[in-house]
Amino acid sequence: MAHLLTYRENLDSLTQQSRFRQLRSRQGIDFASNDYLGLASSERLTCAAENALARNVALGSGGSRLLRGNDPEHEVLESEAAAFFGCEAALYLSSGYAANLAVFATLPQREDTVFYDELVHASALDGMRLGRANCTAVRHNDASAFEAAIVDWRRGGGKGAPWIAVESLYSMDGDQARVEDLAAIADRHDGFLVVDEAHATGVMGARGRGLTETLEGRHNLVTLHTCGKALGCEGALLCLPSVLRDFLVNRARSFIFSTAPSPLMAAIVREALRIVEDESERRERLWAMVRHGERAFARSGVVPTGSPILPLILGDDVRTMEVAGALQEAGFDVRGIRPPTVPAGTSRLRISLTLNASEADVTALGAVLEEVLQP
Repeated sequence: MAHLLTYRENLDSLTQQSRFRQLRSRQGIDFASNDYLGLASSERLTCAAENALARNVALGSGGSRLLRGNDPEHEVLESEAAAFFGCEAALYLSSGYAANLAVFATLPQREDTVFYDELVHASALDGMRLGRANCTAVRHNDASAFEAAIVDWRRGGGKGAPWIAVESLYSMDGDQARVEDLAAIADRHDGFLVVDEAHATGVMGARGRGLTETLEGRHNLVTLHTCGKALGCEGALLCLPSVLRDFLVNRARSFIFSTAPSPLMAAIVREALRIVEDESERRERLWAMVRHGERAFARSGVVPTGSPILPLILGDDVRTMEVAGALQEAGFDVRGIRPPTVPAGTSRLRISLTLNASEADVTALGAVLEEVLQP
């Protein structure tokens, strides 16, 4: 039909650029997921679901939380999460995307400015587009650049509060933000610090609380802990001062007008937090695998990041997908990442190390990768 032609032409353009996306079933050894601790199919989470069903926890909520959808499981999870992450209050939402949308579309006010890392999550950028505050991109992972940008803004007549928005562990590069330096900058300029802990929750920090573990309880800190990555579940927890939680409940459209998350899932997330608390050996095994992976992939040019995320930047889109395809054919689920997910010219393999693979699998992948990359 003629009115669909524009869409077909757009998709054809993506195909010509080797950027056409397709859904594919999971195959091969997991080097692609964010299930870092291997919890998604763990026995403890399965038992938690069974036990919750046995005590008649509902699968569906039946409505938004401000109508009839609020369930005791949501409230208990939020209370336990606040204690776990050392914050004043927590709010459970359906996804990390919905949580970022709620924060950035709602909390920064009209005279405020959001200073965001140029590689921050797309969901944060979408939230900013819906918000009322001005927004300024800042050079990636450069704390001094954040301070300089705020100083320039103030000198130019900037009013309101500065909001510093970063990820703690960047999903495509595997590098880490200097959260303590950024917190000090927020303090000096009467601002707020928003840290997306999506890829650090359960993995980073001495107790698996993320890289903001040392900043717990600060009045000007908002952290986002997704439940669908290392926690192996679904949804997201915002940890923040009580007054900001109440403001979101009253003003955040992605919270107010969304059906509440499954009470059953809330019960399972509670168990995931207990696993992080109880089973520190999972993190120890993961970090042993990270060290092993850094050795196994070194000859292929993979640079250590100090995290389970190990990118290999190949640059060219077509070459990236060819290498990823060869690894998949060999039985390793490694995915190619292309623009616009990453900046132009930085197409890469994103090797994700999880407890769903073994050290022997890592060694085998290293050997195949080295072979595939041969000219």
